[in-house]
Amino acid sequence: MNVDQSKMPLVQAINNHITNDPISFHVPGHKNGILTGNPSQKGDLTELTGLDDLHDAEGPIEEAQALLSDLYGSTSSHFLVNGSTSGNMAAILATCTAGDYVLVQRNCHKSVWNGIRLAGAVPVLLEPEWEEKGESVLGVSLETIKEALEAFPGAKACVLTYPTYYGFTYPIDGIIGELHGQGIPCIVDEAHGAHFQASDEFPESALALGADIVIQSAHKMLPAMTMGSFLHIKGSRVDEVRVKEYLSMLQSSSPSYPIMASLDYARSYLGTMKPSDVAKGLADISWFISELDRLHPGLKVIRADDPLKVLVRFTGWSGYRLQKKLEEIGVFAELADPRQVLLIFPLMKESVDFPYGEALERVRDMLEGEMDAEEMEETFIPPAPIRSYSLLSMDWKEMKDREEEAVSLQSAEGRVSSQMVIPYPPGIPLLLKGEAITDDVIGRLKEYVDMGAAIQGRHELKEKKIYVFKELEEQS
Repeated sequence: MNVDQSKMPLVQAINNHITNDPISFHVPGHKNGILTGNPSQKGDLTELTGLDDLHDAEGPIEEAQALLSDLYGSTSSHFLVNGSTSGNMAAILATCTAGDYVLVQRNCHKSVWNGIRLAGAVPVLLEPEWEEKGESVLGVSLETIKEALEAFPGAKACVLTYPTYYGFTYPIDGIIGELHGQGIPCIVDEAHGAHFQASDEFPESALALGADIVIQSAHKMLPAMTMGSFLHIKGSRVDEVRVKEYLSMLQSSSPSYPIMASLDYARSYLGTMKPSDVAKGLADISWFISELDRLHPGLKVIRADDPLKVLVRFTGWSGYRLQKKLEEIGVFAELADPRQVLLIFPLMKESVDFPYGEALERVRDMLEGEMDAEEMEETFIPPAPIRSYSLLSMDWKEMKDREEEAVSLQSAEGRVSSQMVIPYPPGIPLLLKGEAITDDVIGRLKEYVDMGAAIQGRHELKEKKIYVFKELEEQS
């Protein structure tokens, strides 16, 4: 049966309510924007008659989620108003309990670690492969998964990230098959892959490749509001009732109707994409990349597996310097790392134009007069790990009972970190709470600080200090 993806049941319900010129004697306190003088707040509503309830959906929200499930081919799909963070945590809490082993990609998002911590589960850290073209970490190999499963056959779940923030993919289907062969569900943080459903021109979604729970940040790659995300469940390996229970716990009891309406719109936008839309959008991107690549001999553009993402480098400049230069001309990249900046392109339809030409002119003016710089020092390649998987140096209970102190980076090698240290974006921890600090990590931390990277977590890195757990004999 063909489902009409142009329908937007929640958007329509909200519009119907607004059309009736209602007088608000209910929350929110701006009273349909009267107190703020902002008419756009007329759609910022609450669980009124006809508008349904996210936590007990049986009206337009239920219909909107059914359309979402149909589009992605899931068993069920759910709107998230607290971002993919809430979805990642709910998926982990629904599949793991205290003391359970969970296989987890070392370079996953901080929300995954927080979910594991809340569950009291024991993370088995899987070392990722190195992606040479993008000079960044990728996913884990099938061989790593096999080794971890042999060592921890009773693992309750595996959490993977696919694609990477930088838009690169890896053979996740073989990994999913290996996990399913041992009865282990696969949870995939697909924050940057909600748009893969648009066309065969994009990589396949982990959901199509057999993953059991897939969480997508619709706001990242689709036209949805910030914090709007999707959670999809496929098959019967995961208890949907438990997932929904944790979603109800972790999400606001006053879910944002503007965010939910934007999710309804984003789903319809994706569901009504035509081949000609995709062809035009990708042709525009190819033209922009080609022109950008010709602007200066020191400029290098690297395409990712996802055609909506490219990495840009400029010889002799760090990614942070390039980002700063771009921002001075009003061009804002998604992120920078020591080597490059990441640009994310829009998922366009034929009826919409994007200012690619204006961006090119600004970059051309910026680079005018720039001399060819000397080559940067040899690109950092991380050392091969001694083992393909590892465990934290302390369990959660011991961490809770230990005191902490700030020590100099110089003396931190071998100590156990008491805080997560997270370059943001991309939000992937460089150091985990409970993880032993290595000389390699210290070197990379110094590099990030010297280059002016934004780093989340409680630390004193500008003073070259870091928080660690006290040794037992040092505790008061």
